[in-house]
Amino acid sequence: MDVVKVLFEGFGENLRIFALTLVMAIPLGLVITFGSMTRFKPLRWLTRTFVWIIRGTPLMLQLFVVLYAPGLVFGVPMRNRFTATLVAFVINYAAYLSEIYRGGIESIPRGQYEAGAVLGMTRSQIFFRVVLLQVVKRITPAMGNEVITLVKDTSLSRVIGVAEIIMVAERFTKQGLIVPLFSTGLYFLLFNGLLTLLLGWIEKRMDYFKV
Repeated sequence: MDVVKVLFEGFGENLRIFALTLVMAIPLGLVITFGSMTRFKPLRWLTRTFVWIIRGTPLMLQLFVVLYAPGLVFGVPMRNRFTATLVAFVINYAAYLSEIYRGGIESIPRGQYEAGAVLGMTRSQIFFRVVLLQVVKRITPAMGNEVITLVKDTSLSRVIGVAEIIMVAERFTKQGLIVPLFSTGLYFLLFNGLLTLLLGWIEKRMDYFKV
């Protein structure tokens, strides 16, 4: 029972990273999307360059950069490893989500924007009242894939010393116990299974948008 309890506590760290990353990356990704789609070219270029760098480099490297760069460059070390993990994950996933958002927004026919303008709606009214829910419908499968990937990626936090479930299992393995190592897979499988059911339910709820 002690092993199960310790593994569960380790998985609690994975869940904290997962939940906090989603809460912060989802709105931040939308902000980045607006930056990458703006008509102000310098901001658009800067935003898209940022997204290109984040998507083109490994999350593991980003974890090390967030943890060590403040101390090495500015002389202000990052002392909290969980905070460093969260910063890296939020930035990484916000960049990926921004591209999903952008693809969804650009897939909406221009005619819908024009129709809204003819009715006297402002650009913000058109986006939030006409476009947004259609975008949500279109991007739900891609968002679901990112959510599932995030669950598994939380295990990368171990590389900078966050005691998530795989790090905990490894400690037991070094003591000669192999079962905890395989048990971690069960934790991830069960949680991802629940998420898959939830995401499937959300997709069905969005079926009334025939787009």
